[in-house]
Amino acid sequence: MTYILAIDQGTTSTRAILFDQSLSVTATAQEEFTQHFPQSGWVEHEASDLWSTTAATCRSVIEKAGIGAQEIVALGITNQRETTLVWDRATGKPVHNAIVWQDRRTSEFCKTLQAEGFEDVVTEKTGLLLDPYFSGTKLAWILDNVEGVRARAEAGELAFGTVDSWLVWNLTGGKRHVTDATNAARTMLYDIRKGRWSQTICERLNIPMNMLPEVQDCASDFGETRADLFGRPIPILGIAGDQQAATVGQACFQPGMLKSTYGTGCFALLNTGDTPVRSQNRLLTTIAYQLDGKPTYALEGSIFIAGAVVQWLRDGLKIIREAKETQPLAERADPTQEVVLVPAFTGLGAPYWNAECRGAVFGLTRNSGPEEFARAALESVGYQTRDLLEAMHADWQGASTTALRVDGGMSASDYAMQFLSDIIAAPVDRPKVVETTAMGAAWLAGQKAGFYPNQEEFAATWALERQFHPHMAEEVRKTKYDSWKRAVDATMRF
Repeated sequence: MTYILAIDQGTTSTRAILFDQSLSVTATAQEEFTQHFPQSGWVEHEASDLWSTTAATCRSVIEKAGIGAQEIVALGITNQRETTLVWDRATGKPVHNAIVWQDRRTSEFCKTLQAEGFEDVVTEKTGLLLDPYFSGTKLAWILDNVEGVRARAEAGELAFGTVDSWLVWNLTGGKRHVTDATNAARTMLYDIRKGRWSQTICERLNIPMNMLPEVQDCASDFGETRADLFGRPIPILGIAGDQQAATVGQACFQPGMLKSTYGTGCFALLNTGDTPVRSQNRLLTTIAYQLDGKPTYALEGSIFIAGAVVQWLRDGLKIIREAKETQPLAERADPTQEVVLVPAFTGLGAPYWNAECRGAVFGLTRNSGPEEFARAALESVGYQTRDLLEAMHADWQGASTTALRVDGGMSASDYAMQFLSDIIAAPVDRPKVVETTAMGAAWLAGQKAGFYPNQEEFAATWALERQFHPHMAEEVRKTKYDSWKRAVDATMRF
């Protein structure tokens, strides 16, 4: 038995990855699935797609590797966070499509709660802000808007879960209704200091607490897969939300260490140790990971649109066919033009938290074209990251200024990472293994199984592929960032 199977269930695709005993990738399988946009600002997935692509990619990766299920020691899960599902405990049938983390349908409800002064309660208990981003108001919407659901929930017939819970439910044949502390911490229903669901918040949102899953450590016994799925039962021993899994995979175990993941969105996490730091700059206080019953906390900044801006160039503007075309386009952009793109397609995340504003482009001239749009798209990710890092440094003086560890699909762009280093005036470290999210889930499961080493030994294996150093003159850096700040201000005023 020589492998760990990691499931990486993301916003646009599901992947299954096999890691060997040295934490090297042996095989990968991936399937995309359809995004649904029933109204402006609404984003949904079919719950069955999340499950079917998970089962299919797991079977596919086992077949690709030419192994049997008996050679898999354990399974770990990492997942898109905040996405909300409700299903029937008896049949396993969802009562509604999954409402995705990007969805903004509960904006008005959040404003009502803010007007009541309820945000202080939410922030004190959960470390989060009152925003449609989180699961709590999404769950309340399903209860209030899907016919018959509230009565069934109150009767104990329905289960709520984020994607990890939904997958475990299906993997175990409905035997386990569980989650881990990192996913629970993103629901806006979990008291991260007391380590339990908040009755106060559930009562205000009118959520029956019997719907909520059991919360466990990130490395824990979450049950085992049905024997018929892969040929034999496989223990499920690790779960973490995608950004927390990336923090683990980047070995950011020491307070002050910082990582930023560039997927559909961008998420920067700063390890603050055993202290939950309350942000004065509208960042989130969250759980980075929880092991042996002890939570390690983090400050997090969330950007809604990072890699998605490249998808927009491809699918919206149709100026590229593949993401890799963005860099050569950006390199050919006219250096005399200063086009600034604020990609607020679904509002702005940290540190602005403006759900209502929408994207804008500034500085267009008659000669602006695909090259300038490509450059502005890549640069927008650097600017947004600097916004997060400045807020983090203001909140916690223990934040490291030595280097930013990066991962995710967009981290492969040398142009984007060089601009990031230039605009934050700090080194950017890209690891040799960029599958840090899946690796984090794999390490959690493997460490629980006694298959992988402890934190210290695991951290010692982290290896650098390339370090980007800032080369931009300070005057240029200031001018460009000032332009960005003016652009954001104008966007939010529109």
